[in-house]
Amino acid sequence: MKIHLGQDSWLAVGGFAGPALLLFAAFILLPLLVAGGATMTNHRLVSPDPTQYVGFENYKRLLSLDLVVIDAQRDGAGEVVRDEDGVRFPTWRQTRQARPGLAGYREAFHVKFGDRKLVLAATDPLFYRSLINTFLFALLVLPLQCGAALGLALLVNQKIRGRIFFRTVYFAPVVTSMVVASIVWFFLLNTDRGMINELLRGVTGDPDAGPDWLGETRYALPAIAIMSAWQGAGFQMLVFLAGLQSISTEQYEAATLMGANAWQRFVHVTLPGLRNTIVFVLVSTTLLAFGLFTQVDVMTGGGPLDSTSTVVYHSVRTGFKEQDIGYGSTIALVFFAVVLGFSALQRVLVSKGEAK
Repeated sequence: MKIHLGQDSWLAVGGFAGPALLLFAAFILLPLLVAGGATMTNHRLVSPDPTQYVGFENYKRLLSLDLVVIDAQRDGAGEVVRDEDGVRFPTWRQTRQARPGLAGYREAFHVKFGDRKLVLAATDPLFYRSLINTFLFALLVLPLQCGAALGLALLVNQKIRGRIFFRTVYFAPVVTSMVVASIVWFFLLNTDRGMINELLRGVTGDPDAGPDWLGETRYALPAIAIMSAWQGAGFQMLVFLAGLQSISTEQYEAATLMGANAWQRFVHVTLPGLRNTIVFVLVSTTLLAFGLFTQVDVMTGGGPLDSTSTVVYHSVRTGFKEQDIGYGSTIALVFFAVVLGFSALQRVLVSKGEAK
């Protein structure tokens, strides 16, 4: 059945859609086109030299990769040289000197296999480390934030006294400035006088208890993930709460009459009833996790040893602190394509799940 719209109807459609399309063009489409144009130049914020067209040089600089196999060092008798750290390998500088084709490449990651070392080299290794950190952060924060949000929603959905107060308290971090929350957690996680380490010392009785949360590579990113999950769980709690209240109480009553306990009601009634809500929360939380910037900028500055650097932080640092707008725009545009592809894949997987 085809619907034909008259002139007045088209004017009405244009009147309703016009403001939204205008805002989309001004704040999404136009900046995207400007950034795309900047990727083809060597534009800098402050430079006496005029901006020049460089073609795809920025993309080549960002995406150039090489997989290098490095053999262990051997002595005069042909035996593998070892030290206190195990098998000794040539340094990356020595490797580049022996292989002129690797000029401009730096080591991003390496894996050792006996007397051989496999090195992933790149002209911008920090981009790939930042990309891995971004996905690791998403993997860490997704179960923490969504699990906490679902637990809080189940709690405040109970008919208990003061549940309105608890909903307000749990939602309060969401409306708190991320900069303020990051500063507060920076002091909480302080090694010497932070409240978290002081509590650990009080409980264990060990004056040296408590790690250097933001100063060690293995703790820094999980610490930021915990802080981010705390700050954002309140919003997902409200989404889950709306989903819980849309489930008919008759389903719970029927399950109870059939002898189902609390866990069985949760698995067979609550989770199926929240399916669409869970999909929405997972997708939105994942996309928000990819945009991690403020916590890193305030709490760690990308350290220690780039263990908390993310793609967004790397792009902003390159574009504004290093004033290389052309290359910073290239990082942002490539990451936009990565996130767009990931979102499309996630949508396809969800669609297949709904079709079953």
